[in-house]
Amino acid sequence: MAQKTKTFRLKDSPAAYGAISRVNHWGVALGMIALLGSGLLMAYGPLTREAVAPIRDWHKALGVVVLIVGLWRVGWRLAQGAPRPASDMPLWQARAAKAVHWGLLATVLAMPISGILMSVYNGRAVTSLGVVIPAQDKVGWIVDAAHGVHQFAGWALAGLLVVHVAGALKHHFLDHDATLRRMLRGAA
Repeated sequence: MAQKTKTFRLKDSPAAYGAISRVNHWGVALGMIALLGSGLLMAYGPLTREAVAPIRDWHKALGVVVLIVGLWRVGWRLAQGAPRPASDMPLWQARAAKAVHWGLLATVLAMPISGILMSVYNGRAVTSLGVVIPAQDKVGWIVDAAHGVHQFAGWALAGLLVVHVAGALKHHFLDHDATLRRMLRGAA
C-alpha cells in the first residue's frame, strides 16, 4: 500500500497553492476585512467625531501596510499565475471566478491608494510604521475623485467578498472539490 507523503511548498504548483500564496491571501484578506469593518463603522456607526479619530488613524496606518503587502500579493500572483481549477466547471463559472479574483486584487490596490490620496490632498498626513506621508495643499478634485473611488471600491469589495466566500463554500460543500482545502492547507 503506497503511503501519501506531504511536502511543504513555498511556491504554487499547477494543482496547489504554496505557503507564500496562502500567507499572502489570508494576510491581505484579514487586513482588508478589518479595514472594511472599520470603514463602515466610521461612516455609518453611532460614533462621535472624537471616537472616530483614533479609529481613523489606525485605519490609515493599516491601509498603508495593506497596500505594501497588497502590492507584493498582486506581484506574486502575476509572477506565479494561479493553479488550475480544482474541478471542472462551466465556462461562465470559470470566467466569473477569474473576474471576482481580479476584482478583489484591484480593490486591494484601489482602496489604500485612494484613501492615501484622499487624506494627503485634504491636508492630512498619513503615518504608518513610523513613516509619514506628508500632507499636501488641499486639491478638491483629487479629494473628490479619491473619495469616489474609495467609496465605490469599498462597496465593490463587500460584494466581491460575499461572492468569493459563497463560491468557496459552494466548491467545498456542494462540489466536494479541493478548492477551499488547498487555500487552507495547500494541497487537497
